[in-house]
Amino acid sequence: MSTIIGNQFWVNRSQILDTQWQQLASRELAEGEVELAIKEYAFTANNVTYAVMGDMLQYWSFFPAAENYGMVPVWGFAEVSRSRNSAIKEGEKLYGYLPMAESLIVKPGHVSEGSFIDDMPHRKSLPVIYNQYIRCAQDPLYSEETEALQMLLRPLFTTSFLLQDFFAERDYCLAEQVVMSSASSKTSIGTAFAFWQQREQNGSGPKIIGLSSKANVEFVRGLKLYDEVYSYDDLAKIKRIPSVLIDFAGNAPLKADIHSHLNDQLEYSCIVGASHWDQAAVEAGKLAGPEPELFFAPTQAQKRMQEWGPKGFAEKLAVVWQSFIKHSEAWLNVEYVVGQDEIKQSYKNMVDGKVKPVQGLIYKL
Repeated sequence: MSTIIGNQFWVNRSQILDTQWQQLASRELAEGEVELAIKEYAFTANNVTYAVMGDMLQYWSFFPAAENYGMVPVWGFAEVSRSRNSAIKEGEKLYGYLPMAESLIVKPGHVSEGSFIDDMPHRKSLPVIYNQYIRCAQDPLYSEETEALQMLLRPLFTTSFLLQDFFAERDYCLAEQVVMSSASSKTSIGTAFAFWQQREQNGSGPKIIGLSSKANVEFVRGLKLYDEVYSYDDLAKIKRIPSVLIDFAGNAPLKADIHSHLNDQLEYSCIVGASHWDQAAVEAGKLAGPEPELFFAPTQAQKRMQEWGPKGFAEKLAVVWQSFIKHSEAWLNVEYVVGQDEIKQSYKNMVDGKVKPVQGLIYKL
């Protein structure tokens, strides 16, 4: 019994540029179920990472499609259009993890004033942070005026917040600098901001080094978050001092070159994204220095939610988030993409790396 109805965007799981629109008929709701009408959602390089790592990290499991196809998860807003659950009223606005589709049927469980969890059987084993739907009326991060920025940046900045927390907890692995690839990506920018703000507050912390393509170097420098910015052709200019690498690019040859340059000065190597998805699987051979480790944000989030409580986690995130929103308003241009053909072309542009870092894309079906 399908949980996704109406028009929906399917992606070939092994050939992510192979896409098609499909339509599934509506159905009656079972007792306890709720239908969410998906209003709009953001699409960023982070969503390309969901597709690239879809099998490895189970991203395809949230919103199943036909064999060999899946739906790329996105973050956005939905409205309760039908409800057979006494705790959830029609017309309520929600924020959360959604398919690229018209409507999603969920089965709310663990309902509180601020949120609920989708208790559909196929989602029970998946990370809870992706199964939680935030009730906007009680959300400390929600503001109607900044809805677009929330869709574009909130999931990315949550990862950034958790990355900074992860490394601060480990005293930054005693590194003197943090090197970030794909420094123009929104997750990298958010992470640089989180590191920068923490250093401003504490009066100490590692230098923040950004790596980017030549075309984006001036943009990255203009953000005034990175202490030094280099193009990928200038890796030799990075100082050979105790370092941490946070790899947002997923480009295997680039990662090998950075490892080779820093070598015994590299204290920790971390994989976060795959914005250079087409080179992510290139064989890099044995890397110099430490073996890269995958950072999976839900693991750190679950740890902190247990320690701080969901409310405490949201409050701590909200403090840093408000500062980041103000910073991002100066450089991010929100653009709306409306309709099936336009969304399909825009998706291809994002996968092909043709979207500029200043563009923030919101899709509306």
